[in-house]
Amino acid sequence: QVQVVESGGGSVQAGGSLRLSCSAYGFTYAIYSIYCMGWFRQAPGNEREGVAVIDRDGSTEYANSVKGRFTISQENANSTLYLQMNSLKPEDTAMYYCAADSRCPNIATMLKDFLDFAYRGQGTQVTVSS
Repeated sequence: QVQVVESGGGSVQAGGSLRLSCSAYGFTYAIYSIYCMGWFRQAPGNEREGVAVIDRDGSTEYANSVKGRFTISQENANSTLYLQMNSLKPEDTAMYYCAADSRCPNIATMLKDFLDFAYRGQGTQVTVSS
């Protein structure tokens, strides 16, 4: 059974940085020839949106709103996913969710729908104040 757990959320002032981590217990990167992992977020009153996705080969896809500010990366040794968030803005305030799946037909497509991922976390809150 796979359990996805996010950490690293918190409160920061605009212009600051945070790094989110995601541990996918039971989802061992090394045994999959193909996989996708991604970050999504949902602000109050808004629909959930894709932030960034990475596949086994390290190819990435980002939402336009975070390009140049956020970086998704992975550490295969311990199956951990990261999201480095720099130059944070108040509009980045949201609950951030991690997701994983052993399928990855197209990372751009996977960025579009959190529910397409088989394994999903409960989220970590990020609050950016002006």
